[in-house]
This record gives sequence, structure tokens and C-alpha cells, in this order.
Amino acid sequence: MIRLFDLLFSFLGLVFGLPILVLLWLIGLSDTGSPLFRQERIGIHQRPFTLVKFRTMKLDTASVATHLASSHAVTPFGRFLRRTKLDELPQLWNVLMGDMSLVGPRPGLFNQEELTQARARRGVFEVRPGITGLAQVSEIDMSTPELLAETDERMMKTLTLRRYFQYIFMTVVGRGSGDRLKG
Repeated sequence: MIRLFDLLFSFLGLVFGLPILVLLWLIGLSDTGSPLFRQERIGIHQRPFTLVKFRTMKLDTASVATHLASSHAVTPFGRFLRRTKLDELPQLWNVLMGDMSLVGPRPGLFNQEELTQARARRGVFEVRPGITGLAQVSEIDMSTPELLAETDERMMKTLTLRRYFQYIFMTVVGRGSGDRLKG
């Protein structure tokens, strides 16, 4: 049932959000010259997939977890995208393609070994990664891998249709700030 809602909402989001996506893409083009950011992430069953987001950092920024990147790497437009969570909109494509769900554990990077091991021990890779979830609305980010894996596992075990909509609603109204940046 959740996959059906993922398909419906991601399709509708891409269709009706197209003018916003195009506008953000054009602004991003003038901001960094390369508005889309693609990065290989760990998906369901630890299979790799390419995550797509709007670029929020300068082009020469190292490919590391957000909490390890310097806040100076984020562009002014990137700050706006992060604050409003609009940088996540292109991930609707990942949801539509089946790489992700709207709700699930945020997909990690392959070099985040501690997080990957903790998630593997807890069975987190048995579900699709998501755009939002319990950890995100609880302000738990990838800088605390054990706590994040534990929270992801708790979300997986208690996810109902009601909670699916609750996490989406909480994200839309601004609950959760996402990954913290180093100053």
C-alpha cells in the first residue's frame, strides 16, 4: 500500500511541481553552473543507486557526508534550498523509479562504514531508503551512526500508513533541520 502512495505522490509531485523544479534548476544553473547533484548511495539490500538532488554546495566540495562538510561550501542559494527542503524535490524521481520511498531511512554513502555496519546489524537495508522519516523529524542525523541506525530500525518496526503520512506532514511543515554542517 505504501509503494502505491509513493508512486502516486511522486508522480503528482513531479507533474505539478514541474514549474518549481524548472525555476529552481534555472536559478541553480546561475548559482553553481551545475544545478543537479548526483551521488551514489546505498539502497535496499545494500545495492547502489544514484541519488539526485539540487546542488547546495560549490562544485569543488569533497563528496562526504553533509555533517563532515564545511558550512562555507554551501552557497547562499543552497542555504535557501536546504532551509526550505526544496533541494530534496528531485528525489521524487528516485521514488518514482523505485530506488527510494517517501518515508524510510535516509540513504547513506558507501564510505560511512560505521553507519552501514550498524544498519546492517539492525536489518535497515531490508526497506527502501526514504526522503524523510523518524530520524529526520527527530533531528537525528548521520553524525550519530548508532543512534541513527537504532531510530531507523524503530521506524521500520512501527511504520503504519498513519505514521507514513505523519512523517511526511511533519517534514512539509518544517520539523527536522536535516544534517548539521561544520562551521
